[in-house]
Amino acid sequence: MNTELPNIRHLSINDLEDYFNGIGEKKFRVKQVHEWLWQKHAHSFEDMTNLSKDLRARLAQSFSLPALRVDAVQYSEDGTIKSRFRTHDNHLVEGVLIPTDERKTACVSSQIGCSLSCKFCATGYMDRKRNLTFDEIYDQVVLINKESEEKFQKKLSNIVFMGMGEPLLNYGNVMKAIERISAEDGLFMSPRRITVSTAGVAKAIRKLGDDQVRFKLALSLHAANDVKRNEIMPINETNNIKVLIDALNYFYKQTGNEITFEYILFKNFNDSQKDAEELIKIYRQVPADLVNIIEYNPIDAFRFTKPDEEGIQNFMQFLESNRVNARLRRSRGKDIDAACGQLANKG
Repeated sequence: MNTELPNIRHLSINDLEDYFNGIGEKKFRVKQVHEWLWQKHAHSFEDMTNLSKDLRARLAQSFSLPALRVDAVQYSEDGTIKSRFRTHDNHLVEGVLIPTDERKTACVSSQIGCSLSCKFCATGYMDRKRNLTFDEIYDQVVLINKESEEKFQKKLSNIVFMGMGEPLLNYGNVMKAIERISAEDGLFMSPRRITVSTAGVAKAIRKLGDDQVRFKLALSLHAANDVKRNEIMPINETNNIKVLIDALNYFYKQTGNEITFEYILFKNFNDSQKDAEELIKIYRQVPADLVNIIEYNPIDAFRFTKPDEEGIQNFMQFLESNRVNARLRRSRGKDIDAACGQLANKG
């Protein structure tokens, strides 16, 4: 495939109309091709079987149609399915299907690698190669949805942008991907079922508010004071907790959308009662709906481990006794490369 040609999925409906007018084709061809690209999920022009062979060949001479393909799949005993996808330019990126009885959730990536270097994240030890385009993000959702339908006979119910990369550092492509995912002529999923998770890019959080987005927002907090957060998340040095609290309040004022805090427990680092007290102080300064307490999935490069079960339960009980809406999220896929970036790092 000649990827120097224009990517046909980056053309608007008007662009497609102009193209077909220019080659003397009927207007209904626009609708046919658009359906193949966004509803029937064609990954080559040859797939477009209601077009003539000559027209398919002409499209292939005029445009490229780069698409993700599945490169490797791992199946966990708990039902989690982790896929490694290969891009047209030979990069690797991950997506995960997380099934429960009530939900089928896709966890998708927004970048190839990451520039933020969070110490506990396998992706943080990879260089950021490039941003994913909106159509590559869309492809992840399509391919994970296909897995869900084949394995569980159910479509995806939810999408979380919690995979490789920082979504708000790929703002335009993430917004456009969500637009496509939620469009009637796309996957037609409600934005209310989509959550974008950020390590804390305050300026972009405010822009989400200005743009009146309809999806949910999660902040990866993981430490409730600046000293500890600086240690494990270098982004905190330029986007400290106070700045983030102000940005989250602005976002909520503009949108009224749900806000969640994500907090991974690390043994003897952020799991004491004092840490819980600091977390409660932050929780009470933001109209957050929920604190997700996350069981850590260790990676080799990071020195921390998860607390024992008693430590986890003590932390949870202290939050609940202080009227914090907290939920414990158990680690999934422990028997596979489930931590973010692990499988792609094996490429």
